[in-house]
Parts: sequence; C-alpha cells; structure tokens
Amino acid sequence: MPNSSQLSRDRLIWMYTQMCRIREFEERVKRTFVEHPGVIRGHAHLADGAEASIVGCLATRQENDLVMPSYRCHGYPLVLGTPARALMAEIYQRKDGVCKGFGGSMHLADPTRHFPTASGIIGQGIAHAAGAAYAAQVKKTGQVIYSFFGDGSSKQGAFYETLNMAAVWKLPVVFVLENNEYQAYTHVSLEDANAKAGDPLSQKAKAFSIPGVTVDGTDPLKVYDAVGTAVDRARAGEGPSLIESKFYRMSPHGNAITVPPVPTQFQEHESIEVYGNKAEFEAAKKNDPIGKFRAHLIGNGTFADADAKKIEESVRAEMEDVVKFALASPLPSPADALNYVWA
Repeated sequence: MPNSSQLSRDRLIWMYTQMCRIREFEERVKRTFVEHPGVIRGHAHLADGAEASIVGCLATRQENDLVMPSYRCHGYPLVLGTPARALMAEIYQRKDGVCKGFGGSMHLADPTRHFPTASGIIGQGIAHAAGAAYAAQVKKTGQVIYSFFGDGSSKQGAFYETLNMAAVWKLPVVFVLENNEYQAYTHVSLEDANAKAGDPLSQKAKAFSIPGVTVDGTDPLKVYDAVGTAVDRARAGEGPSLIESKFYRMSPHGNAITVPPVPTQFQEHESIEVYGNKAEFEAAKKNDPIGKFRAHLIGNGTFADADAKKIEESVRAEMEDVVKFALASPLPSPADALNYVWA
C-alpha cells in the first residue's frame, strides 16, 4: 500500500471532503433534537472529533473489505458510499431509511456496501468482526475486516478473548481502538489506577504477541499510514494488529431531547455543560481535525482557501437536502413490524 506521501491530489481532496461530510451530517443530527423535537426517538451518539480517524482508516481499504463499528457509526457508511438521505431517514426512523426505519441511529447497516452491522453493545462487535475474519480466511476471499470500538471496550472480556483467538488463528482483522478520552462521562484520567492498563492502551497488544501502535487520530495521514501497515500485514496472512487512535470527542456521550432546549451553539454549550472543563474543550477545538487538515492541504498547495470553501458549501447544501428528504419520508407502517423478525 502506498504511504500517505504518495497519495494523489484527488485522493487528498476526497479525504477532506469526506471529513466535512461526516461533520456536517452529525451537526444536522444534533440540530434535529432542537429544531424538530421528537423526530429522533431515543439517543444519537455522535463522533465529531473522530472524522480524521474514520477517513484515514477507510482510505486504506479495498472494495470487498468489511467495516464493523460500534454504535457511534454514522460516519462509516457515509464514507463507504451509502446515500446520506437513507442514513438520515434511518436515524429519523423513516420508511426510506437504509434499514426501513427499524434500525435507528445505533443499528445502521448496509451490506451492499460491505457494512454488515453496527453494534449497540459495548465490545460486542469485536467478536463479530473476528467471526467475519474467520469466514474470510476459510473462504480465501482476501478480505480484511476493520473492527472499530471505544476505549471502554478494551476492558470487556470480549476484547481479550477475541484478540487472543485472532492472534492464534492469524485472522485478517485490524482492531481500531478509538480513544476519545471519555468512557460515557468519565475521563480516562479518572479511571481507577488498578483497573487501567496504562498509557498507551495499544500496549495491550503485547499480551497477544501482535503489533500495537498508538497514532494521532486528529491527523488522517498518520492514521492512514498506521492502519495501512496493519492492513498489509493482515492481507499477507500475518494476522491482526491493534491500532489506538487518539482524539477528543466534542459532543456528549449521547444526544437526546433536552428540556429546556440547549442553545443553538450546540457543541460550545453541551460538552462544557456535561464535562465541566472549558479549558479542555477549548484546547480540543484548536486541535480540530478538520481545521488542521484544511490548513495542511492549503499549506502544501493541494488546494486554495477558495477551493476548500466550495467543498464546504457543497457539503452544507447536500446535508440541507438530506434533512428535507428525511423529514418528508413516511414512517413505517405498523403492519410491517413483524416483517424483519427471525425466530
């Protein structure tokens, strides 16, 4: 796989565009709770701050490789090519949604684009990914499975059991531990010292004699290089790797209907209110992956400021249309409730 310095101009612009699309899509999800109360039922778990990590990872994949994230899953199918209209309609639980309105925010799936499932259970998807990797190994498909999960999942038994099995069987899976600094509402620094394996979390790979690497998850090119190495290893039959991608989650653990409604300056108020650390949040904003990558691409001549603005305007227009489409989509019929139930 070529390293990031060999990526074409078009590929770099594609990466920036996808990062903007993820951020704008999730901003529209966040705004829905205030502008259209009751449209989204339950919670929606956002990943603003993770855009560089998501795009850097997925830029390394081949067409048939499978992607299996946790419940913070909106960005992955967007990058894979699932229509944004169908994703938003699903989050709104409408009939035109990618799962016909029966999945919702945490259970998106688009098997036609090699996105078989997302998991709403902490750590559960790690084992599912290993199962898919075993199937790929037995069938000799040449596929690599991308497994995404949060830092909290690394304390689940499924994490240790699955990494052990994947290492022993040399399964073609790349485990991406997304360390966004918070487990629900608890900062990583406040964990019980006896329960914490230490920093970096990637050192947990040593227990299974597989590579473990920690990377700056706010830089898509650094993520691309680290994950690319792991993908090459998996595709060559050498087994799994553990990548710890570090970034800051700029929204609360889960967004839901708020009474009274939060102000329209969503992230500036919600995260500070939830986490109580304005200095930490302001530092994270200065390290925003989209702004950093934009400045990098302008600085190296990939595009000009005017070009970046055109991309951003196009993305805003796209997501405005997406919301209108999703709001106009009908709700599923009660008669369809049993159509997708298996016994």
